[in-house]
Amino acid sequence: MNDVDITGMTLEAMQTRGAALRSDILQTPVVTLSSPMVDEVLGGARVALKLECFQHTGTFKARGALSVARQLDDDTRGRGITAASAGNHAIAAGWAAAKLGISAKVVMQDNANPFRVALARATGAEVILKPAGQETFAEAERLVREEGRFFIHPFEGLHTSLGTAGVGLELMAQVADLDAVVVSVGGGGLISGVAAAVKAVNPACRVYGVEPEGADSMSQSLASGAPVTIPQVNTIADSLGPPMALPFGHALCAVYVDDVVTVSDDAICAGMVVLQQAAKLAVEPAAGAAMAGALGPLRGQLAGRRVGVIVCGANIDTDSYLGQLSRGQAALDSLLS
Repeated sequence: MNDVDITGMTLEAMQTRGAALRSDILQTPVVTLSSPMVDEVLGGARVALKLECFQHTGTFKARGALSVARQLDDDTRGRGITAASAGNHAIAAGWAAAKLGISAKVVMQDNANPFRVALARATGAEVILKPAGQETFAEAERLVREEGRFFIHPFEGLHTSLGTAGVGLELMAQVADLDAVVVSVGGGGLISGVAAAVKAVNPACRVYGVEPEGADSMSQSLASGAPVTIPQVNTIADSLGPPMALPFGHALCAVYVDDVVTVSDDAICAGMVVLQQAAKLAVEPAAGAAMAGALGPLRGQLAGRRVGVIVCGANIDTDSYLGQLSRGQAALDSLLS
């Protein structure tokens, strides 16, 4: 970790990048969660929801993808971009490319939700389906090698984290005196930027990450002191499913994240139910994870505090959503007990 240069994540750099993206990126709203159920569990904590589910492309991913794409020179833009993704990043990369008039060929896992495949195609990107895992990335690598396309990484790198830092900067400006911020963790692209921004504005504000039990690469990486690749991923929260942490994101998390906890898939579904019932939000499992973490393993740290929860995305089809709500309803009492 010590040889990873994270000095570019200054408050000035994050603010400058946020300003540069402002014309194309939405400043997403914050709403106060008013719920006797949540009040009881969190001891009267004041919970503010940062609604990145209302961002362009339906998730926070638009911020990082556009931040990276904006850095490309004219020659690179002329050759186009590619990306590898189970869904949300492909959608965001295609959207960013369309914004800048760049050709996009995005590679998606062939088991990706058809709803997300359709959303990626709707951006104008060419979508290539490949078996999940190494073959997806190998195809993107081929496009880089043979067509000269630029690979926009789904979660790693300075420009990605500078983009996602906008979530944290906005939240800190929208809600005064936050004590803690809760963020779902996949590869670390969101939490790395949010945590750096939050701590730059208020070092006393705690930042907590939430991972699925079956995709806990960041937890393991922070425990070991170096990026870890886990042998398999097993979670319904496919947006949180990268099997590894990588050096830049891991280094930022090691410095700025106070703790990362894990939650079960049942708890994630219960978190989705809470957001539906208490906030009237239909979200994907990745967003349910943050709420599950706040109400479950983090409740002691958050009780009575002023808390921000990042609602990271909402790209989910109706059938999947209904099934996960049903599962979550059955698990709700366990999460809240």
